[in-house]
Amino acid sequence: MGAVWGRPSLAGLEIAWRWLVGVVVLYVAAVALGSYGIGVKVDLAGLQNLSAFQPVAAIQSLRALADSILIYTVPLLRWMIPSVIVLWLVVAALGRTVVLRRLDGGLKARRFAVLVLGTLRAGLLAVVWGIWFYGVRLAVWISITGPASRQAEPSIVLLCAMLIVGTLGLYVLWGAVSWPFYLAPLLAMQLGLGPGGALKAAFRSGAVRGKLIEINMVMNIVRIALIVLAMVFSASPLPFSSVETQTFLNCWWGGVGLVYLGMSDYFHVVRSAAYLSLWRAYDFSESGRSREA
Repeated sequence: MGAVWGRPSLAGLEIAWRWLVGVVVLYVAAVALGSYGIGVKVDLAGLQNLSAFQPVAAIQSLRALADSILIYTVPLLRWMIPSVIVLWLVVAALGRTVVLRRLDGGLKARRFAVLVLGTLRAGLLAVVWGIWFYGVRLAVWISITGPASRQAEPSIVLLCAMLIVGTLGLYVLWGAVSWPFYLAPLLAMQLGLGPGGALKAAFRSGAVRGKLIEINMVMNIVRIALIVLAMVFSASPLPFSSVETQTFLNCWWGGVGLVYLGMSDYFHVVRSAAYLSLWRAYDFSESGRSREA
């Protein structure tokens, strides 16, 4: 963390390529919505009236809100989502190559390998997100809509418990299985390997595998901590809402969101630096033992 913090250009480049995609996507989405004359209206009053003491009505209101948004956006999402995915994967391959080569000038540019490995990681992440959405729907059915359909009492406590435990469980699972896709691009650039060879080298990391998983788990815990801090800072002005304007609150929340995204990007670079340092230390010790033998 100290090494990356002492070289702000690393985090700056990471933020630049990630936010570049976001700015382009938001601009294209705004232009597309305007050109089609589509106006998405959010029922803020309905959202403010949601109550945990009326979970069935709250779920129905959220479902109606989602339907009212999707009916306008689905025609755009059909062509925007594939375009955004391709744009993200291509820019990510180029951006990660630039950041990693700035991190270590000895790394070779392996853009195609980084692109393929990034696509595999994105596919695995999409599967995890799909499982999460299915779990949310299942939790809502088990705790809210299912009991309501049987004239039984819904349980908001059970819903929260299932969401928290399920989300944390998936987070831990992602940290335990995704580490090869973070290490493989580094090995491809360090050893000049293709996508398959880099993945094989990552899975054959031997005794260092546990430490790599530990780094990945710690980074996931850091992400959770950043989310909690963002929620705390977002809520901090609310006790003074009677003397604050809505414009100030919007600016405050927007600033908190930008700080969260910037710190999240910084820790992405920290993960890569930690992986690279640990792998080299392990590889050096292995070569040292081989020379002694």
